[in-house]
Amino acid sequence: MSAGAAAAPPERAAHERTAAVGRGIDICWRSWGDAAAEPVLLIAGLGLQLIAWPDAFVRGLVDAGLRVIAVDNRDSGLSSHATGAPPGRLRQLLWLPPASAYALEDMADDMAGLLERLQVRSAHVVGMSMGGMIAQCLAAGHAQRVRSLCSIFSTTGSRRVGQPAPSTIARLLQPLPASADQAVAQYLAIMRHIGNADEPGAVDEWADYARRAWLRAGARVDAAGTARQVAAIQKSGDRSAQLRRIRAPTLVLHGERDLMVHPSGGRATAELIPGARLVTLPGLAHQIVSARAAELVRHIVAHVRAAGAAVGG
Repeated sequence: MSAGAAAAPPERAAHERTAAVGRGIDICWRSWGDAAAEPVLLIAGLGLQLIAWPDAFVRGLVDAGLRVIAVDNRDSGLSSHATGAPPGRLRQLLWLPPASAYALEDMADDMAGLLERLQVRSAHVVGMSMGGMIAQCLAAGHAQRVRSLCSIFSTTGSRRVGQPAPSTIARLLQPLPASADQAVAQYLAIMRHIGNADEPGAVDEWADYARRAWLRAGARVDAAGTARQVAAIQKSGDRSAQLRRIRAPTLVLHGERDLMVHPSGGRATAELIPGARLVTLPGLAHQIVSARAAELVRHIVAHVRAAGAAVGG
């Protein structure tokens, strides 16, 4: 496909649904497991689609007796995409979100609206990277919707912690790909930097995700949507005061080597949320791959069960 050709319309798989969550926003979601089981809401990171969660990770949660609900955030995948002009690279680098930008709190409102539409009173909420920020906002602003919180390689919004390495920022400034092969090559380049290519099967998983995401989004990479999500992070700014208000049982997971969100972001998150527990995972970079799925699932399931026992007691 040439750079100027019209993108093919995206197709939603038969097992995916879209729900109107208010304010003109539609959120695409998928569910696995028994509908009557305890629900776990998975919120993906910057620019990622719901298919970014490895099958082994989802299956591990379902096998533990949980219902898993994964979503495309607004401006990702098959959820609603804004029509306004995205911030340019200079505004992003200077941390100058446009006045029209939505915020992380708006994205958290989307998640609360989805749970309401699905008639899920509350869920265990798991978010990675930007998804962790959204999950934190959900726990702070919609406490009744969050049974427990798990924030994975995320941060507080303070510019003093959790910042990407300069080498990461340079690698993110890439031209738009014009084909699936280019999209895969670009995704592999950034993931080899922020991820751990030595994890068994990681490179193949990254390539498979990039190719499926390209097709699912209508044969394109939505750089404009990702830029608007960056603006949402910047518009919300330092959320430290919000984090201090969270009362949901909280687990913070972070890798010891993370060039996308420095581990200081995870430490600060755990310090600010009352009673939060920080687990630093050796060798984990900024990625969730099948090779680490069982380990992550073990921590999350133990946290979910402990939270349930505390409520039951």
